[in-house]
Amino acid sequence: MDANFHQILFLCTGNYYRSRFAELLFNHSARQSGLCWKAESRGLRLNPQNPGAISKHVVSYLQRHGIQHPSEHRYPLGVTAKDLEKSQRIVAVKRVEHLPLLEQLFPTWVDRVEYWNIHDLDCAGPEEALAQLKQQVLTLVEQLNR
Repeated sequence: MDANFHQILFLCTGNYYRSRFAELLFNHSARQSGLCWKAESRGLRLNPQNPGAISKHVVSYLQRHGIQHPSEHRYPLGVTAKDLEKSQRIVAVKRVEHLPLLEQLFPTWVDRVEYWNIHDLDCAGPEEALAQLKQQVLTLVEQLNR
C-alpha cells in the first residue's frame, strides 16, 4: 500500500458479504472524495460452503447503485495478526457476533476494534442490511474527511 494512505480493516465472520461490501463501498467513496484511506476486509471464521468469491447480494446491490467494483472478485480471506497490525482503524460489523470470535482469536485486539451492529442474512434481508451498512460506511468516510 502507498505510504501516504491509511488503512481501515473491516471484519465479519466469512468475508463474503458484509465486510466485502464495506470494503468495496469504502474504497469507492474514498476515491470519489480524495480521502487518503484504503479499506481491506477479512473474515474471522471462513465458510467453505459459500458459493463463489462474493455474495450475489453484494454484487447486485453495487451494480444497482452504480458503485464501482472489480469485474473479478477475490475469494474470502481470513484475518491474521499482520492484517490487524497494519491497520490504523478496525471495524467489526456486528458486535454480538464478532466480539466473541475476536476474544478467542485475538484477545489483545478486542479493545482496539470499533463495533457496529449490522445484521447478517439470518436476521435481516440484504436490502435492509446493506442500506444500513452503506449509511455507516458513508458516515465513516465523512468523519475521516474532516
